[in-house]
Amino acid sequence: MGRNWQRLSFALATAALAGLFLAAWLNRERFLPVDVGSAAPAFQAFDLEGHPVRLSDFAGRVVLLNIWATWCLPCKTEMPSLQRLHEHMADKGFQVVAVSVDARLGDTDVGGRPGGNIGAFADSLALTFTVLHDPSGRIQDLYRTTGVPESFVIGRDGLIYKKVIGATEWDAPEYQALIERLLEG
Repeated sequence: MGRNWQRLSFALATAALAGLFLAAWLNRERFLPVDVGSAAPAFQAFDLEGHPVRLSDFAGRVVLLNIWATWCLPCKTEMPSLQRLHEHMADKGFQVVAVSVDARLGDTDVGGRPGGNIGAFADSLALTFTVLHDPSGRIQDLYRTTGVPESFVIGRDGLIYKKVIGATEWDAPEYQALIERLLEG
């Protein structure tokens, strides 16, 4: 009985391990990073009036997707450069889309941070590019972000050409040159 029990235990453990490997292999896309060369995951967020907006609404444009929050100081620091880039390139087929992951105003997020007033934040910085809200934070899961801000430059073909973790000066010459190249095709 003891030897048979050992064999059965070994066979069950081997089968369970094989099942785990198979499950991981079948779901490998869920574990791979969203990075340069990846297709930009489709998402839905809400404009400041509460209407749904999808990434597909910007099809045919080069998109700079910025994931941010009102409580994030580096996010606030980089917003003016996003605005300047928008002003310089919006009429060329370029779109800045900034998606806030703040909790709803009056609520707190899973980290205990209070929801910010996204409209007031955008007004205080005179932002004229597309500002959206994803209070569920699902976009962070879809793009597998490590925090905020995190940004993705998405070409007309829907592929990610640049990923930036942390704040940056988006109107710097190298970013403008990248976006110009993507706009030219």
